[in-house]
Amino acid sequence: MTTDQIILFALFAAVFAFLLWGRFRYDLVAFSALMIGVVLGVVPVKDAFSGFGHPATIVVALVLVVSAGLVRSGAVFLITRTLVDASRGLGSHIALMGGIGAVLSAFMNNVAALALLMPVDIQTARKAGRAAGLTLMPLSFATILGGMATLIGTPPNIIIASIRAEAVGTPFAMFDFAPVGGVAAIAGLAFVALVGWRLIPDRGAQAAGAEAVAQYIAELTVPQESPHIGKRLAELDETAEKTDVAILGLIRDGKRRYGRAANAILQAGDTLVMEAVPEALDEFRAALNLDFSDTRRQEVVTAAGEGLEVIEVVVPESARITGRTAQGLGLAWRQSAVLMGISRQGRRITKQVRKTEVEPGDILLLLCPRDRGPDVTDWLGCLPLAERGLNVTANDKVWLAIGLFAAAVLAASIGLLYLPIALGLVVVAYVLTKILPIAEIYDHIEWPVVVLLGSMIPLGAALESAGGTQLIAGSLISLTQGLPAWAILTVLMVVTMTLSDVLNNTATTIVAAPVGIQMARTLEVSPDPFLMAVAVAASSAFLTPIGHKNNTLILGPGGYRFGDYWRIGLPLEVLIVAVSIPAILIFWPM
Repeated sequence: MTTDQIILFALFAAVFAFLLWGRFRYDLVAFSALMIGVVLGVVPVKDAFSGFGHPATIVVALVLVVSAGLVRSGAVFLITRTLVDASRGLGSHIALMGGIGAVLSAFMNNVAALALLMPVDIQTARKAGRAAGLTLMPLSFATILGGMATLIGTPPNIIIASIRAEAVGTPFAMFDFAPVGGVAAIAGLAFVALVGWRLIPDRGAQAAGAEAVAQYIAELTVPQESPHIGKRLAELDETAEKTDVAILGLIRDGKRRYGRAANAILQAGDTLVMEAVPEALDEFRAALNLDFSDTRRQEVVTAAGEGLEVIEVVVPESARITGRTAQGLGLAWRQSAVLMGISRQGRRITKQVRKTEVEPGDILLLLCPRDRGPDVTDWLGCLPLAERGLNVTANDKVWLAIGLFAAAVLAASIGLLYLPIALGLVVVAYVLTKILPIAEIYDHIEWPVVVLLGSMIPLGAALESAGGTQLIAGSLISLTQGLPAWAILTVLMVVTMTLSDVLNNTATTIVAAPVGIQMARTLEVSPDPFLMAVAVAASSAFLTPIGHKNNTLILGPGGYRFGDYWRIGLPLEVLIVAVSIPAILIFWPM
């Protein structure tokens, strides 16, 4: 081995060791390794930051922003409230949620897809009276599997496409991964839904892991020309049940109608009184196209040019609002904020929310212009609760958001637009149409992932330039000499899959893909089957909670232990290899 190869292998070994140790965050580890590589001269200074402008890095960032726009538009609520039902059996629920998760993750970042559906799954588990741990792991695995089917579903596929472009001149297209990734995803989903979930330990209610969230007494108003005018209040029960909202009563002409008033005929301006957590309240409002409050206050909040945000604050005894009402304090016209709900544990609220005297210990749910939350909190003299990322769904733009995204995917699929350009145009359109406030854009980008990619790509390129990947490929070829093609692909998949179980899948891809290309060159065959093998294997991280971010996300809420993952993950990985090798040889022959 040359000196450069020794240094680069040592750097990669150090990166892998630190990632396994977990003491330092992965982006710091990767960036430190890049800087050391530049100082030691194995990474050219001119290429040091080339990874941050790499198409793979840009696409990952844009996909996260687009995913946020789809959430804010209500597109995901539209799907889940139509299909999810807490009364379904456990197996049926897992199959349905897994299917939704897989489809979403095929067209979104799979981490974002899980982040969207995890609260829905936890809420459904609460309604059904079962531990969330029984369903969160199958959901996580389903979103990982679904991402294998398209170019933008998971970062490894994006990286593989970019590496292919450098190796043979053209990248993989949007649905080139579908024949192999789709077969693997379908087989994996079938296993998870029929058999896999039965292998998860049931630790009862203690495993539910979800933190208690304040239930608010809140109000929403029926707007003019609402399609619900003329309906009975009871006709909204189905939507309320699906979104986990309890309708308590009705306010008309400033008077509270006690009880459910179930037979009351809805009129424009009626105010529904309900009890719900903030996310459920927003979903219910988006589903029925209700207003935040009466017309005057609605005009105040909709005048906010940079969008709206929802905040939660606790009322201390010394607060300005203590002993006063939101209406009497002039909250709407003084601060352009609306009191959406009050959480007062164990005590009823019988007046309109804005006419209710606020007491010490109350938790208030406030709607205010974006970035004005701290000012409103200080003015009220309240204390902010921990940020939970509450957003206001722009439900009137759901089809616009879906249409823009679908047009971009179509344009990229037929080669009309380069994928990063298509996604960039979607982001611009989302901002211009106010689907996504411009102030939020950078909040949705996972900067540690960007730094990881930007740092590892130059290191991977340096390893390839120094002949390191050729050395690894030669070792694997010597190991598999004389074996048939399927056996060689199997060894590559198993090695890549093993690395991915203990490392970040993007780092694994950056190392394994050049090795696959070098193996193909040595064997004088097409590199495509080897790249497909790496793509599927790098995404198949099912044995540990550290192999894929989705598995890490569910660790706490699911109440899992480190050793729980391999019970379902080991047979799943064996199945993925078993179905992928024949699919690769059929669809991407050597």
